[in-house]
Amino acid sequence: MIRRSRNIVYIGIATLTLCAFVVKTKLDARGNLDKAKEQLSLSLDSYKDPLAFPRSTKPDGSFNGTGSSNWTSGFYPGSLWYMYEYTGDKKWETAARRWTAGLEKEKLNTRTHDLGFMLYCSFGNGYRLTNDPAYKDILLQGARSLCTRFNEKTGCIRSWDHGKWQFPVIIDNMMNLELLFWATRVSGDSSFYKIAVTHANTTLKNHFRADNSSYHVIDYDTLTGNVLARVTHQGFADESAWARGQAWGLYGYTVMYRETKDKKYLEQAVKIADFYLNHPNLPADKIPYWDFNAPGIPNEERDASAGAVAASALLELSGYTKNGKAYIAAAEQMLASLSSPTYLAKPGANNYFVLMHSVGHKPAKSEIDVPLVYADYYYIEGLLRYDRMKAKPKKK
Repeated sequence: MIRRSRNIVYIGIATLTLCAFVVKTKLDARGNLDKAKEQLSLSLDSYKDPLAFPRSTKPDGSFNGTGSSNWTSGFYPGSLWYMYEYTGDKKWETAARRWTAGLEKEKLNTRTHDLGFMLYCSFGNGYRLTNDPAYKDILLQGARSLCTRFNEKTGCIRSWDHGKWQFPVIIDNMMNLELLFWATRVSGDSSFYKIAVTHANTTLKNHFRADNSSYHVIDYDTLTGNVLARVTHQGFADESAWARGQAWGLYGYTVMYRETKDKKYLEQAVKIADFYLNHPNLPADKIPYWDFNAPGIPNEERDASAGAVAASALLELSGYTKNGKAYIAAAEQMLASLSSPTYLAKPGANNYFVLMHSVGHKPAKSEIDVPLVYADYYYIEGLLRYDRMKAKPKKK
């Protein structure tokens, strides 16, 4: 059931009714950053073990922490670094360093493609803010480890070592290329750059449909480099548009344009953005259902993490296109929705995660309608980007 009033849309989702202020809602970026800061401050008092990295909640509602090798391990330290950037308060630098330190051993991890998430969100932000030379060395080693997963025949970095696939590559992998561009800049070694560009080009060729939505998983033949299958793992169906996957692609190709200035990447980012924002199943508050083609819409769960990733990406993309104002407006609306009581947790609640109502892996019945640490990270990033944009003096 959907009921509309002038400024509010009410959408029934299973036993949960979500309401989000849309269209005319003003976004108070700093006010909401302060709310996130309050929740993160409480989390520092509650999370005692810096080797149990916050990820989500368990089915019984209790806190779910993970080891450093989990792909989500870098997001909580990254959020702490963002708080240090926002406040300039050494308290946050101290906390961020404490939570980042436990990730160092992952620089040698060659069993995952997620080193960008794990290391660049943590050590990368730390290095950007402190210029700590030890962080630089860790990141460079992490980039070298990531490159060991590149296969010249497929032209891609392998995503997973598990499953039934021969050489699986997921759209999420676009998010890990930023680490390689950074490594090129600081080392002068162009091999990182070449691998990132080759992976992005192969993904551009094989991952996208005619309507500019993306598949989740492409399986490649390592002998020929040919595509064996186009399927999903976390989405509703092989041909559906898994919401967070679309956001990963949007963010990833925006970064590709920033780092290369190659217009084909900008064109792809714009195509993904327009698919996302113009989709008939995108709710009025612009926080998507977990899959754009989920069969039970409107009685399907929302994915705040997809909304947060997309909002942050749109803000950067807005600076590269003539349609920038429209993308800013969409991102502003997304962040305003996420900042409403519908999604933003009350201080001390939600196991000290900032946002509620994300979906991790519904087909596996895992992390459905729960907080997810990466939703918090990209929400905070989006607010910081928005705040910086609004602070810039307007050109005359």
